[in-house]
Amino acid sequence: MVRHRACNVRSGAVTMHWNWWAIFSVLAIATAFDVSSRRIPNWLVLPFLAAGFAINAISRGIPGVESSLAGMAVAALLMGPLCVLRGMGMGDLKLCAGIGAWIGPGSLFFALVIAAIAGGFLAVGYAAYHRSLGSSLDGTGDLIAGILRGKVRRKPPLSLDSPGALSIPYAPAIAIGTVLAFLASHG
Repeated sequence: MVRHRACNVRSGAVTMHWNWWAIFSVLAIATAFDVSSRRIPNWLVLPFLAAGFAINAISRGIPGVESSLAGMAVAALLMGPLCVLRGMGMGDLKLCAGIGAWIGPGSLFFALVIAAIAGGFLAVGYAAYHRSLGSSLDGTGDLIAGILRGKVRRKPPLSLDSPGALSIPYAPAIAIGTVLAFLASHG
């Protein structure tokens, strides 16, 4: 976990540890790619993930390895099912696993909770902009009602692959969640 010596506050100015600059830089690049092409490239996220694991292993030894592995596991457990159901792309999962390798499980969990909230706001705004807020909310209501009744009926199936599916790039929400998690833990 990067929390140790991550930042110092001196006379109102925040000096961040270089690890956080690496994380924020990758988040900015991933967000730009996701917004422009709806893809997060492997050449960005896979070295980022490996570097987070390596840096934690070298700087903290076995506890660093454990923290990185646990952070990646949190990403897989929380984001994996969404990827399997095609509700989220694999690039988002790999980005979150990379963040988990850098910051560990607790901070990643908090970042993903905030990302889910930010993603909800972004999705509502995006649906309203595309004049499909009503149908999006109807579909969400049907899905929730079906889950509560124990019967999930999806017409048409909810998936990123569905023709005409309204989807948002999720890297901006991940970035917002990670930045707010950083600010909350260092504020």
